[in-house]
Amino acid sequence: MNHEILYRPSYSLLKLNLSKGETITAEAGAMVSMSSGIEIETKMKGGFFGALKRSMLGGESFFMNNFNATADAEITFAPALPGDVCVIEMSNQAMMVTSGSYICSTAGVEIDTKWGGAKTFFSKEGLFLLKISGSGQLYLSSYGAIHEVDLAQGQSYRVDTGHMVAWAEGVNYKVVKVGGLKSTLFSGEGLVCELTGPGKIYLQSRSADAFLSWLIPQLPKKEH
Repeated sequence: MNHEILYRPSYSLLKLNLSKGETITAEAGAMVSMSSGIEIETKMKGGFFGALKRSMLGGESFFMNNFNATADAEITFAPALPGDVCVIEMSNQAMMVTSGSYICSTAGVEIDTKWGGAKTFFSKEGLFLLKISGSGQLYLSSYGAIHEVDLAQGQSYRVDTGHMVAWAEGVNYKVVKVGGLKSTLFSGEGLVCELTGPGKIYLQSRSADAFLSWLIPQLPKKEH
């Protein structure tokens, strides 16, 4: 399976060339276009309870689509928000992925929902994250461009919670105050993620929460 990411980083489009017999699993609604030679199979991945957990707790759709190539074919995917797409070559490893960042993955990649612990209670990422593991290709999306940071052993890095996309399972994750009480309340930063290596983390250059905070006050007020 060959991939190409077009029009990055603002309006990325993922194009996959599937050989006969290959399958790609995707989030419902992510498909943009496809050629003939592809059959769609909609499934509750992980069974009813696995799908329910992923939908209610992980923020993803209840159903997922398997696109099975019955001949050599092309298919394209895109995220809901304008931004980038990246591919992670999984080799018997696990990634923690924030809600809404998953687009699709190849066979051999498993998707589950993981309790993030009480430390995520005040995080914009919520209490549950997607745990994606196995071997194969994992495709993720971002709002804005994707910025990768490779953390060394014991190296810490702080990121605004709205800019997190994914991180390797071995990276320690916790939510901390940006500074003292005044800084936490009035700096506009509030709480941040503190990640400690070793491992790679993936950030997005824009935050949907920050955009909504700007947009909502601009909307016309309903007159009574």
